Amino acid sequence: MILVVDSQYQKDAHSEQPVPSELAERKDEKILLVDDNPTNLQVLLQTLNGRGYKLLIAKDGENALRIAHKAQPALVLLDIMMPGIDGYEVCRRLKNDPELSSIAVIFLSALDDTRDKVRGLETGAVDYIAKPFQSEEVIARVENQLKIYRLERALAARNRQLEASNQRLLETMREGVFEVDTDGFVVFANPAACRMTGGDGQDLISRDLFSMILCENCNKPAPREQTALYKTLREGVVQSMEEGGFLRSDGSVFPVDFSYTPIAEKDAITGAVVVFRDVTEKKRQQEVLTQALGEVQEQKDKLTHMSRLSSMGEMASGFAHEVNQPLTAINNYAQVCRRVLYRDDFDKAFLDEAMSKIATQAQRAGDIISRIRSFVRKPDHHLEVVDCNRLITDIVRLAEVDARNNQVEIHLDLAEDLPDVRIDPIQVQQVALNLVRNAMEAMKNQPARDVGVLVETRQLDGSFVCVRVIDRGHGLADDAEEKMFTPFYTTKPDGMGIGLSVCHSIIQTHGGTLNFERNPEGGAILWFTVPVA
Repeated sequence: MILVVDSQYQKDAHSEQPVPSELAERKDEKILLVDDNPTNLQVLLQTLNGRGYKLLIAKDGENALRIAHKAQPALVLLDIMMPGIDGYEVCRRLKNDPELSSIAVIFLSALDDTRDKVRGLETGAVDYIAKPFQSEEVIARVENQLKIYRLERALAARNRQLEASNQRLLETMREGVFEVDTDGFVVFANPAACRMTGGDGQDLISRDLFSMILCENCNKPAPREQTALYKTLREGVVQSMEEGGFLRSDGSVFPVDFSYTPIAEKDAITGAVVVFRDVTEKKRQQEVLTQALGEVQEQKDKLTHMSRLSSMGEMASGFAHEVNQPLTAINNYAQVCRRVLYRDDFDKAFLDEAMSKIATQAQRAGDIISRIRSFVRKPDHHLEVVDCNRLITDIVRLAEVDARNNQVEIHLDLAEDLPDVRIDPIQVQQVALNLVRNAMEAMKNQPARDVGVLVETRQLDGSFVCVRVIDRGHGLADDAEEKMFTPFYTTKPDGMGIGLSVCHSIIQTHGGTLNFERNPEGGAILWFTVPVA
């Protein structure tokens, strides 16, 4: 007689119960409990009852084998020491029977010697629970084995589906598929392979695939030993190759992406599967995309350059005043020199001093013009290793004209031992100048104007250098978090709203970050990072 307990969902004091969806998954899972001790069987029933399984009971080995043949359980909890056929023999017979060999066996025994456990595992058991056992341990080990059982059943079902649909997929897939033997001769070609190569199945069978694979950057077959297919057939490695060449039956060539997968039987390579895809259209689209990206970059460069010119235009009046001062001094010193030359008591020392002052003022004017020319020239996207502190110092000198016009001082706090950075110096100068000028404009006519703008440099985590521009101005707009770096967003009455957008793009191109935060003391803190060289 077979005793079946079809447990229902109920409260179990020993462990957390499965949810109803898990019960539905377990409704067909059977567990056979085998023990000649009624007390042990009762404990097992109490432990596993209410978890959604169908529980079967057997009190000896022969009855257990008979029930296993009839009910085909997923798992057997098997006692070792039983009268008649012991647990070892029951497990051995189960594993030797093709119809029952997939049943998982967990031994339950008071034998705790290592040799007993090893013997049990050698007969085919998957686990071993020592008596007296704990309910939680039994539940955990049963759950683990049944999870494996479910996965194996799902895998077996999936394999059947795959086998059933394999041929259909090969017939309908767009990729070409060749199967070749160990010498590279075609033994199978799907319709897509025939269509792309311009042949039919009969023409391609037994054809040497090596004669169809072209070498890189040429239109003739590659030497057999230099191909990826040869390595796959000889070493059994999976390989892929992008934009290789393939030869059609009429001699024309088309670009393809390849993958090579070895076929192995009993640890011996018997051939390979070659999957390829015609990428003619992909290459055409890549060329179109490359051209479009080039045009976008060109327009982006123009916009960046225009933004710099716009900044210089806004600062032009101040620069004109700055350059006019040394020019006026040069003119005055030159007139003095002329008068000295016509004197009877020619003072050579005085003339030398005046000429030296002329040279100094000329150098001053030249430095101003040089900084302007350097800033507004169109860069060629050449990354250089730059001293960030020196770059920021140069920008502050360039911004001194605006600082005087806005009556706002610029203070520097430059970190010592700062590592060099790899940047396009002109573009990063543009970002820094934009942030400094925005900070000064924000502080113009503000009560905290005397505090000035602070520019800091710091190193971050060994990979980036951070530049912060801190002001105590009127602060940021309420919607700054959403729109700050959006093109054409501005809070200035006469602004175009492209400055910060361009700066954001420049820093992103460098692999850094441009962001902001509200200054707790009032005003704003804008900062950007650039990578260490």
